Amino acid sequence: MAALCDGFTLCGLASGPSSAEARILGIEQGREADHVIVTDARKSITVYKVSDQKPLGSWTVKQGQTITSPAVYNTQTGEYVVVTDNKVIRVWKDEDCFDKAFKATVSADVARVHALPDSEPVVLFARGAVRILDTLLAVPQQSIEELLPEGEIIRWSESLVKGKQKVVIFTTEQKGEHFVYLHRFNPNSLLKYKLEMEDAGGRLLSVSAAVQNKNIRFLYLSSRGCLYQSEVPVSGGAAEGVQTLPRTLLLNLPAGDGHLSVAAVLSLDEASVAVVGVPHPCEGPQKEFLCIWNTHFQTLQACRELPGQSYGQLWCFSGKLYVPHGRLLTAVPYDCQRTSLAAALGRLKQGHGEGSCPPPPVRSWNSLLHEAAAQPQRSTRRSKLRKSQAAAITVDQVLEDIKTAPGKDVKRQVESFLGGAAGPDLQLGVGQVASQLVARCLCDPSFYTRDSLARLVHTRCLSHSVCPGLLPLVLEKKDYSLIQLCLQHFPDIPEEMTCACLKAFIDVSDGDLEAVDMEPESMSLMENISAGWRKDGTLENGFSPVLLEDDVYEAQIPPSKSGGGAGFLNLDVSCPVGLKKAVLLNEILQTAHTESSLLPHLKDLSVQQVLLFLRYLWFLYLKFSQDVNVRRSGLRSPTTVQIIDWVCLVLDAHFTVLVMVPEAKDVLSHLNKFVKSQVRLISELGKIQGSLLDLRKLEQSEDVGLYSIEIIELF
Repeated sequence: MAALCDGFTLCGLASGPSSAEARILGIEQGREADHVIVTDARKSITVYKVSDQKPLGSWTVKQGQTITSPAVYNTQTGEYVVVTDNKVIRVWKDEDCFDKAFKATVSADVARVHALPDSEPVVLFARGAVRILDTLLAVPQQSIEELLPEGEIIRWSESLVKGKQKVVIFTTEQKGEHFVYLHRFNPNSLLKYKLEMEDAGGRLLSVSAAVQNKNIRFLYLSSRGCLYQSEVPVSGGAAEGVQTLPRTLLLNLPAGDGHLSVAAVLSLDEASVAVVGVPHPCEGPQKEFLCIWNTHFQTLQACRELPGQSYGQLWCFSGKLYVPHGRLLTAVPYDCQRTSLAAALGRLKQGHGEGSCPPPPVRSWNSLLHEAAAQPQRSTRRSKLRKSQAAAITVDQVLEDIKTAPGKDVKRQVESFLGGAAGPDLQLGVGQVASQLVARCLCDPSFYTRDSLARLVHTRCLSHSVCPGLLPLVLEKKDYSLIQLCLQHFPDIPEEMTCACLKAFIDVSDGDLEAVDMEPESMSLMENISAGWRKDGTLENGFSPVLLEDDVYEAQIPPSKSGGGAGFLNLDVSCPVGLKKAVLLNEILQTAHTESSLLPHLKDLSVQQVLLFLRYLWFLYLKFSQDVNVRRSGLRSPTTVQIIDWVCLVLDAHFTVLVMVPEAKDVLSHLNKFVKSQVRLISELGKIQGSLLDLRKLEQSEDVGLYSIEIIELF
């Protein structure tokens, strides 16, 4: 999973000749991890200490001179290197005067200077030749070969290091065709590949490259919003001719009106990419966003709105993304954790963990043998059916039919598509089909294919970021069963939408939920909880949430006596909401969220909504504290920690109001006693902590038979 933290302005940007022109020529790593070198598109170079957001040094070229390649830092000599007027290489240190810096004029135009860790920088010339900087400066006027055909222009370049192998990569364009060149050192070799675009109208907007295992991983974004991946080995021999580079479609990003003008993509790890200049799925092309997408699971992981216009530029150094927009250069820290299915799907594993599946029905040997004999024939029929369906219908046909076909026909087409699609085609197609269904439902109020939408959610290829309009639609339709399904399967529901669902669940009447089919496992949990306390009345580990006013504990309190005893919390409590409403509220408790993002939306709850929700949370906590069997049932349920977290969040959002409302007195009093009991319990546990630690130091007797009794004295 990935997250974007709050960004900060590193510096302002100078005005360009036009509002759409890029203001920055490049950003490179400085001497330290916290330093970056910013080369603007006009005349200045500035080194910034990012943590302090202040410049450490700045240099400007004279009038009439132009910086034509971003400045880099030479880690071998501690010097900065920049190219001016295409052919003049300048080298200087922090304390040097820029006008008196070392200059060397080379015999051919330079496209870019690239810094390498623990190595001399490399110089890429405009016609494709590559030189090591120190060997070039030793003989600046040496002859430079021309490797590119006439009319072929370098558009992008990068340098990578893997072990002892150094590689310079650059892309070129000629008459609408795009090529990739790999210049390997040790030994020197040059390979040329052709990049395939999806159609003649597509343009290459951005390229990113990184070393992954023993391969170079290319990511390239087209103007149609298609993000492709290609791989080539880091090491290898030379190959003759131009090879076509195999590609894989990773993402089909939203392209607004069909074409992207400027955009940038950057690989953050094997599953996460940062993108700028691509419209947000929810907001459209009117606003600019910096987004992180997960390429494995086709989900939008994080996003930040960018004021002003972006320029299709993006850099990454030391855990921060640097993006120019408007008249600002913003640094945005990010975090990418190792991607796994469990992490990407979040809480989905809770409903499918160990013990969550119901036991299979008991069947006779005859029925099992009959099924085993029939299984190969069924598998063959299913395989033939899926192949015929896949050949008969495509996602484009489904999307076209959704626009005008009746609901029954749409349902049949969706089922046919899901039965035939698989792998990446299924992941990409499900999002497109769901978005088209939602769009028609919004345009045509009489059209609502609930079964098809539920079927798409069940594929686990759908998330809120892929189809952001689905959850608001089902909320508007008051389809509580489908809302529950979305809450269980979507790992990326925004906090605002979580609170909207919470308010809807609190306000819905029990009568409106009578005809709603809830997920059986969740219903079983609430039926078990509401059936009553454990009949033996025993408490888990001697802990009781029941507390006298003078903080005296009772080991056991029969339910029949607790209701009338002064000073006790009433154990014989009933659920303040109906069972089906409780099931829906439990889904809210298990929804992933960030506290800082959730708190502002919780403040929108009314006092009556807050009181009802707090009473239910208190009821649920009492049940979970009293009966350990509820948590060990294997059923999908919130944890005690989740319940307590929500209590704290609701109190933080509404404490001032609750203190002034008389109806909240009993709830706050119960919660106050609960906190006291927790403090008392922790205090008692602390008293025996030393004795418990000493138990670990005791040596176990080696002469232990099948049964033994050992007496340990605690002092």
